[in-house]
Amino acid sequence: MKINYSHLLLDACCILNLCASGHLLAILKTIPAQVGITQVVQERELISLRRLEGKENKEATQFEEAIAQGLLKVFDFKSEEEAETFVNYVFELKDDGESATCAIAVHRGWAMATDDKKAISFFQKRAPHLQILSTPEIIKHWSEETNLDLLTLSDALNAIREKARYKASNRHFLYNWWESAMIPPG
Repeated sequence: MKINYSHLLLDACCILNLCASGHLLAILKTIPAQVGITQVVQERELISLRRLEGKENKEATQFEEAIAQGLLKVFDFKSEEEAETFVNYVFELKDDGESATCAIAVHRGWAMATDDKKAISFFQKRAPHLQILSTPEIIKHWSEETNLDLLTLSDALNAIREKARYKASNRHFLYNWWESAMIPPG
């Protein structure tokens, strides 16, 4: 996986999938760019990652640790143009997280990651220069960079399917890889 930009912004769906894998920190360490999320995503869309008092939440712990270690940065709008683009995208997409992620990526010349088909189609038309990655690409990159054993990979993909309710679309170019990797070895 080659990232053509200095930063990669993850939309809510991708960060939730990576958290669900149980390996967020390890995955982020393999990404060859500064990884971030928008403040909009953190505040409005990651409600399921918030800790409940007295309950252990491994995903929330890893998310907080990723921010504390600087593996995941939180970015907010830094210009009126970014904020205005965000509002325009929300008007058309009806989704705050994807709209904020793309608005910042477009204005700063960064890559983004999302699994939302409608958002991908929208951004490919509005910002064809934008590099858009997906959960399968990130997970495959992590597995190759770390020479991940098949059982760990299968467990991570199955956790993503069960906890985040995500699986690669049969139209995704990594669909066959994803499906075969979900089957535990042996």
